[in-house]
Amino acid sequence: MDVPKEYVESAFSQLLGCHLQRLDAGVAEVALALQPQLRNRGQKLHGGAIFSLVDIAMGLACSASHGFDQQSVTIECKINYMRAVSDGEVVCTARVLHAGRRTLVVEAQVLQDEKLVAKAQGTFAVL
Repeated sequence: MDVPKEYVESAFSQLLGCHLQRLDAGVAEVALALQPQLRNRGQKLHGGAIFSLVDIAMGLACSASHGFDQQSVTIECKINYMRAVSDGEVVCTARVLHAGRRTLVVEAQVLQDEKLVAKAQGTFAVL
């Protein structure tokens, strides 16, 4: 999917260091490398950074589903964390499960080297 850079990047995603890897109809894949400023007190990738990665990927999947000319916002999201990340990069893949007129339901998983780091599901409102 060929979309202008300003539609797929936000100041916040740039601040985190997120990189779009793939964008297809209803699917987005976004990578995030662990940087020192993203570590928690235990020196692992902060759960908030992982959650933000998930939210960014889910939002892009929504836009790739209903079009970048229409906006959607997160109204609910639930996440489960399975393993800590000490170094390297994680990749989040988000897929739209249901695209209604008013809401979208999206699932996402975060992997590091084929190992599940987190799994999430969210609901987005179409504006």
